[in-house]
Amino acid sequence: MTQPTEQRPAIVPATAKQAGDVRQRWEWAEPAVWTERMLTTLENGVKGGQWFSLIDKVYAPVNLQRAFERVKANGGAAGGDHQTVGMFEANLERNLEQTAQSLKGGTYRPQPVRRVWINKPGSREQRPLGIPTVRDRVVQTAMRHVLEPIFERDFAAHSYGFRPKRSAKDALRRVDALLKSGHHWVVDADLKSYFDTIPHELLLKRVGEKISDGRVMDLLESMLKQGVMETMEEGQPDEGTPQGAVISPLLSNIYLNPLDYLMQDSGIEMVRYADDFVILCRSEAEAKRALAEVQTWTAQSGLTLHPEKTHIVDATWPGGFDFLGYHFEQGRRWPRRKSLRKLRDSIRQKTQRTNGHSLSVIISNVNRTLKGWFQYFQHSRRQTFIDLDGWVRMRLRSVLRHRRGGRGRGRGIDHHRWPNAFFAEHGLFSLAVAHVQVRQSSS
Repeated sequence: MTQPTEQRPAIVPATAKQAGDVRQRWEWAEPAVWTERMLTTLENGVKGGQWFSLIDKVYAPVNLQRAFERVKANGGAAGGDHQTVGMFEANLERNLEQTAQSLKGGTYRPQPVRRVWINKPGSREQRPLGIPTVRDRVVQTAMRHVLEPIFERDFAAHSYGFRPKRSAKDALRRVDALLKSGHHWVVDADLKSYFDTIPHELLLKRVGEKISDGRVMDLLESMLKQGVMETMEEGQPDEGTPQGAVISPLLSNIYLNPLDYLMQDSGIEMVRYADDFVILCRSEAEAKRALAEVQTWTAQSGLTLHPEKTHIVDATWPGGFDFLGYHFEQGRRWPRRKSLRKLRDSIRQKTQRTNGHSLSVIISNVNRTLKGWFQYFQHSRRQTFIDLDGWVRMRLRSVLRHRRGGRGRGRGIDHHRWPNAFFAEHGLFSLAVAHVQVRQSSS
């Protein structure tokens, strides 16, 4: 079930219609593209529900310039042409002018993306990452500047992934609130290889419900069908959006938006972050009905629910479920095993016994990792931080033990030689202390 074209999303206040406020409400929208007049039209609803004549806004010089600035800020490796961001910038004016002319003349063709395989956190599995060329990243960013507000206007409120002013923490707060309100029967769903299996034809059809500029649609299709280069071989995909492409997160949200509204119209509470979502219900029967609806929808949409990773759980019983790095179980939450394993692997790299840096440098490097990790996982149970603090100090004692000619892990007399206070005096960040401070400030 698709959402009515003119239905307003929660992000646009129905009572706030003053023209002077429109820029503030859409402050994230690229001003090089979205004038106050266009934003007002967006809020009021464009005639017929479809947007025409958008390609000139994609190749507008000021939009391409802003797109390059964002690509530069994000960094990233070179694509299949081996051209770095710095190399592109060295002849920026000429490169942007050539890009604008090829887009305007209809001769622009994306180059094959360079595919690399990266490890999944806490797993031996790998996932593909597509790296477009710098020029293609600029064009995709310029395209996103134009398209994103059009679709963002009507995205569902319970969708949080890769959206302006929304984050994983917002999604986690919503899950926590629903669990506390009695929605403890959970459909823990997993879409198998989602980004790699989105059917191009159906995806373009959904984009076409709002975009009637044929040249924009052709450009988008060329982005979806651009080749993939792996080693010396090149192929062309028939489905999916390459992970790593600038435009992919927006397209993934567009494709799943009908599922969002199917759940909402059925009175079912779903929390989604990109392709990761959970459905929270008050009864097992409701959870089974929700799962059946999702199974039907995904089958019709050319997607597959992972048979082993999709299941129904009662969050009040042992076992629980994982979502966005956290594990939820019996009214509590803590980092899931993969999240803990990823942190420990990072700390191990920085605390190898043969590390030649001074203790102060090692602690400084460790602190950066611990502080960043704590910002996200600070709402975990207290014991998590106590255990991790002890483990980190053990790693540091092992380094110091090695420097004194000892072997093995820090233990026994090492606890007296380098007590906890010793590391505190040297500035080691304590997760447990930070957790207490957060709880005190919140209360």
